[in-house]
Amino acid sequence: MLHSGTEGVCLLLLGLLGSLPVSVEGRSRKPNVVLILTDDQDVSLGGMTPLKKTKELIADHGMMFSNAYVASALCCPSRSSILTGRYPHNHHVVNNTVEGNCSSKAWQKTQEPYTFPALLFSIGYQTFFAGKYLNQYGSEEAGGINHVPPGWSYWFALEKNSKYYNYTLSENGRPKTHGENYSQDYLTDVLANVSLDFLNYKSNYAPFFMMIATPAPHSPWTAAPQYETAFLNVSAPRGSNFNVHGKDKHWLIRQAKSPMSNSSIQYLDNAFQKRWQTLLSVDDLVEKLVKQLEARGELDNTFIFFTSDNGYHTGQFSLPIDKRQLYEFDIKVPLLVRGPGIKPNQITKSLVANIDLGPTILDIAGYDLNKTQMDGMSFLPVMINNSNVNWRTDILVEYQGEGSNTSDPTCPALGPGVSQCFPDCVCEDSYNNTYACVRTIAAAYDLQYCEFDDAEVFAEVYNITADPNQLTNIAKTIDQEILEKMNHRLMMLQSCSGPSCHTPGVFDPRYRFDPRLMFTEQGEQGRIRKILK
Repeated sequence: MLHSGTEGVCLLLLGLLGSLPVSVEGRSRKPNVVLILTDDQDVSLGGMTPLKKTKELIADHGMMFSNAYVASALCCPSRSSILTGRYPHNHHVVNNTVEGNCSSKAWQKTQEPYTFPALLFSIGYQTFFAGKYLNQYGSEEAGGINHVPPGWSYWFALEKNSKYYNYTLSENGRPKTHGENYSQDYLTDVLANVSLDFLNYKSNYAPFFMMIATPAPHSPWTAAPQYETAFLNVSAPRGSNFNVHGKDKHWLIRQAKSPMSNSSIQYLDNAFQKRWQTLLSVDDLVEKLVKQLEARGELDNTFIFFTSDNGYHTGQFSLPIDKRQLYEFDIKVPLLVRGPGIKPNQITKSLVANIDLGPTILDIAGYDLNKTQMDGMSFLPVMINNSNVNWRTDILVEYQGEGSNTSDPTCPALGPGVSQCFPDCVCEDSYNNTYACVRTIAAAYDLQYCEFDDAEVFAEVYNITADPNQLTNIAKTIDQEILEKMNHRLMMLQSCSGPSCHTPGVFDPRYRFDPRLMFTEQGEQGRIRKILK
């Protein structure tokens, strides 16, 4: 059955899929994989609450990861980490601009041929993409909408950033414009429909990989008509870090107005409601997809991943709305997986990052991970044998701040270098909002250690067990030996690549600490003395 808004797509699919490589004669025994990626969906502030069917259909039949993080709390760097399995310091995407390497010609030349979907395609997988790819995809500087990244059998990608109506899609390199007719153009539903069409018309003789990247719950937060009145009695969570600065935060937090104005609070509450409304259509998408897989007899041989590219905040530390910060609400994301061999109703505390998605999916497909240069690790053993896996204890989170040398004309008093200033001239980013963190979860420790590349050489350290809302920075009171070890580990992770990113973490029994390695010719001694002073 052809779905509204996808006329001609099925004929296109038939033509493309008919020429795909076939891995084996007859139906392939390799598992299929579906990756559903939302945009700006938090987990710390209840972002999974609207997705009741998703939880039932994926998490209740498989595993929920309670400690899933992103390598960078911004769309394009994070999505680049998902696709490449690499930290930002290795894929070199630092922000959402072409100048920041987002979907740039350099990215297309050096990274795109080695993404995990391209590797899946090379071993006979049918590969399908629908939705938001990278923020600058389709821009003229990035090769326009005619550019189709290597390794995709079928390409149905949104031009630039998230929208719900009035957008352009690249259908295998050909532009297709959409208007504002709900039944034909609402993007979340269009993605659901074209995904179902793919399942109906794909080859049955080769395994498939599907990546469906929804616009929700990213701004402009346009809900489907039937969901516009949902959650009107809901407000953003008023936790202990709401509308306060906390203690000893970096300057970007200190510049926020606290307490917030009533208009700012109303603005963020409205955004919170609308974000949840848009997620209801994602919940419908997941339900349709799972039902279609079941109807076609594919569900038992399919891994389904559900996650987000970064978290989000609404009023925490008096920042109205955005991401880009080092705190749990921005770097922690939902991750649910079901599939062959995964027992139902499991929750794991294993520390995973979005750089692990590519290696895990390649491992599922039987690809030799030694042939890649990915920084991430396959968490397939965690999913299959959760209690008997010697897993990592720390990951790296890094971000390079944005901001120009000129002042924002709407906020002249703040001076140059700030970015994302709204409302009430509260700025969510700046050129020196540049930081790197070690997030450590071990048997006796749940810690975060962060350093800023700014004039203050600012450090923030949190005991997440005692202070889950990260109110109190303990950089000046924590045991010096622990501080030195985490500083050393941060330096190692910031320079790691491939297998060197997999070395034992600070609180792993195999870890060996040599304080002499902390002092380098690049001035680390002075930096560390300042931090420990």
